[in-house]
Amino acid sequence: MTATSSTAPWILKRAFQAFGLSRPLHPTNSNLSFSRALRCLPPKPPLRHSALGICQLAQAIKGDVDVLLKGVGDKSAIEEVKHVLEMARRASSRRQVLHTDFLTPPVLKESMLVLEKVADVKTVAQGGYPQAERCRISVGHPEALTSDPDIVVALSITGNFGFQPCSHGDFLGAILGTGIAREKVGDILLQGEKGAQILVVPELVDFLTSSLDKVGNVSVACTTIPLLALQYEPPRTKSFKTVEASLRVDAIASAGFKISRSKLVDLISKGDVRVNWTTVTKNGITLKTGDVVSVSGKGRLKIGEIITTRKGKFAVEIIQYL
Repeated sequence: MTATSSTAPWILKRAFQAFGLSRPLHPTNSNLSFSRALRCLPPKPPLRHSALGICQLAQAIKGDVDVLLKGVGDKSAIEEVKHVLEMARRASSRRQVLHTDFLTPPVLKESMLVLEKVADVKTVAQGGYPQAERCRISVGHPEALTSDPDIVVALSITGNFGFQPCSHGDFLGAILGTGIAREKVGDILLQGEKGAQILVVPELVDFLTSSLDKVGNVSVACTTIPLLALQYEPPRTKSFKTVEASLRVDAIASAGFKISRSKLVDLISKGDVRVNWTTVTKNGITLKTGDVVSVSGKGRLKIGEIITTRKGKFAVEIIQYL
């Protein structure tokens, strides 16, 4: 009998005691795994640190997917976080290093918070530059992930944009028009008349440099550049306040983008409105401080401070990205 199999019943017994169980749930199966046993346990409040000090129990709880996912604040990100978590557990058990695609800020944030609670997993998030919004996460056992992997490449898209300036959406549309999936592309840094710099996964560099030849009506050249050559600066914004009777997305966004509420509702129905990078389908979603709202062709804004007035309305600070 191996050391693992001989100690498993002892660990299970202590686990059952910790959860207030007098006997195993499956007494006829002495080989029931620890993770399976935990899934069979009835819900209990979080354990406090006690004299038991069972490291194995703590690690098993940390590794339980369902328990970890309950701590995800942004419920729309659960499925993607679950995928990242499963990738991390696979990488750790196999002593490998695995990488995600580019993740949106909400998924990135929730994934990093969850991964901090997983035993024997090291994580590195990279987006190409310090202020990157979209990043890739590398996960692996600490003995395998000993340095930052090269998983992000910068490309420069140049052309004569002096008379035909192109927006972020123009560049993104041209890139996706080659057949590349959105999650393979990171941030896009506009360079004015010079064009733009983009971050992509390494395996698509050759394809993009040979396939991307036009953005809008402007002929372009696409070349690889070092990450240190990226030119970025904090986004330019302007702030203003609006007083609304509701914090619904149709009320706040229509005021922020200065369009009618009916027009905003129409854009929602077409799938052109996103909250925290997730497409919304209902105009009754309530916004809160920190939420980011983007509308196709209109730009992006962030919800700042919210103050309830004496008359029960809401004074909302809106930060608009220029």
